[in-house]
Amino acid sequence: MVDNSEQTKKENGDAGPLAGLRVIDMTHVMAGPFATMTLSDLGADVIKIESPDGDLVRDNAPHLQPDEAYGGYFNSVNRNKRSVVLNLKTEEGKEVFKLLVEDADILIENFTVGTMDGLGLSYERLSEINPELIYASIRGFGDPRVTDTPYADQPAFDLIAQAMGGIMSITGTEETGPLKAGPGIGDIFPAVLTLVGILSALHHRERTGEGQYVDTAMVDGVLSLTERIVHQYSVGGDTPGPQGNSHPLLFPYDRFPTTDGYIVITAITNGQWRSLCEYMDRPDLAEQYPEKADRLENKDTLRPIISSWTEQFSKRELFEMLGDDVPCGPVYTVEDIVDDPHFKANNMLPEVEHADTGEEVMIAGSPINFSKTPSSVSRRAPFLGEHTEEVLAEMGFDENDITELQDSGAIDIRNDD
Repeated sequence: MVDNSEQTKKENGDAGPLAGLRVIDMTHVMAGPFATMTLSDLGADVIKIESPDGDLVRDNAPHLQPDEAYGGYFNSVNRNKRSVVLNLKTEEGKEVFKLLVEDADILIENFTVGTMDGLGLSYERLSEINPELIYASIRGFGDPRVTDTPYADQPAFDLIAQAMGGIMSITGTEETGPLKAGPGIGDIFPAVLTLVGILSALHHRERTGEGQYVDTAMVDGVLSLTERIVHQYSVGGDTPGPQGNSHPLLFPYDRFPTTDGYIVITAITNGQWRSLCEYMDRPDLAEQYPEKADRLENKDTLRPIISSWTEQFSKRELFEMLGDDVPCGPVYTVEDIVDDPHFKANNMLPEVEHADTGEEVMIAGSPINFSKTPSSVSRRAPFLGEHTEEVLAEMGFDENDITELQDSGAIDIRNDD
């Protein structure tokens, strides 16, 4: 593979653990972009290939002002990347793409089954061009290359993955029925699993010199996240349903009211339970319910007792009071997160420039830290085609070549600042 470390350092800072890797990002919306965003945070040179129309979510809200180049959604999961516009419906665009593949380490796409094949850019064709290429896909139900699922041709989004992967069946309460989890975990967790697959394939390539195909089904990813429902069914004979914030096997492991919101308390060991009872000035409860099974069996009796105590304090007071001895945490809003020193100390709220405004906006940072090769959120998401000319010049195209490609409709370049 070509060593792209100098370019990566220039774009992403000095220098993440994946510096030197080049990633072709053929993804859109959330699942794929989250995976490639993480690779870019870790130092890889991620080249986002877009059609002349751009990623489907470039114009998604929220916006700082009308008619700006992109919204907050796109900026959040496409930072640190470079945008190249290629029209893969043209032969010239396909040829440029194949040249990019020759020097790439990883390609990720999340199109519907057969899209890349229909363009003549299948995994099989691209692996002939570059046998060391690691080609990863994220689809709703998997790719026919590696799965026999009857649903391979069906599209999926986060909500479908959450529904069919089982997590909705245990989220909510008996009164509400099944609810989706707030964030798009049907996209994001499969994206994380895809990264595990890619890094595993890189290790395999290091030993053997061969690339391979990596596929993650969104629905399967959510099921793996919701694993406990399977063993509860197979071992315990139960079909779990939604039960709010409580846990089917532990107590206290629940949400409790405070003067300004809620706190969660997870005093699951006997020692943690005794500590909680001491803070509550209720040593009798520790004596009466000394074991896990006792507390679980009597949770309906214990919950209002604990609640009547917690609701005398603010969530911050309880966190500071209990935190060293009893596992707990305030239920934060985003305003609480912004004010908490932990997230500032861990650089989880970096600010980057936003779209045409030049205004600094806060986004969620990278949670992965290293002692020697730091991850980095250093650059806003790219404008559509912002780096087309730059990347082609790195590939050896001269000014006349680039002009000819633009005139043919194979590429597009953003000409303004």
